[in-house]
Amino acid sequence: MARQTSHVIVQPDTPSQKKVARPRDPVASGERDAAHNRAASHNYFLLERFEAGVALRGTEVKSIREGKANLKDAYGLIKDDEAFLLNLHIGPYSHGNISNHDETRTRKLLLHREEVRKLHSKTQIKGHTLIPTRLYFKHGRIKCELAVAKGKQDWDKRETEKRREADREARSAINDSKRRNQR
Repeated sequence: MARQTSHVIVQPDTPSQKKVARPRDPVASGERDAAHNRAASHNYFLLERFEAGVALRGTEVKSIREGKANLKDAYGLIKDDEAFLLNLHIGPYSHGNISNHDETRTRKLLLHREEVRKLHSKTQIKGHTLIPTRLYFKHGRIKCELAVAKGKQDWDKRETEKRREADREARSAINDSKRRNQR
């Protein structure tokens, strides 16, 4: 007696049956910055921006994924044709052991030689410095956005604040007039 087997034909997935992706960490996926230096634009005129890699240890990367990085007091330095990031605070990794990293160690910035020379020439101008503005993930690697910056005086800060306030008032006046016209 011959046994009959039934074949099941599987239809390809239709657009309505898409697999739901597992939610990823927004910092690691690059949707959100790992750290942002808000004080940089308040205290400095940001003239030109560069993207640099950062040489880190494993516990530092894991700690940045947890959101424990702080750029507030950090600054860049060019020395012996190499770029370094000083005072970048990365908190200790929560599951780290005795070999956890030092929180404010000097970290090397990964830039091409020409970029380092360009940054060196720009920072030699009086009043200019390197300020990290944000730390983010790009294709699984941590990148630092550096800005060549010139320090603001107190009157510059007040002028910027006045301009920002005037723009805010103008936007609110426009929105109010739009709301009145829609009624």
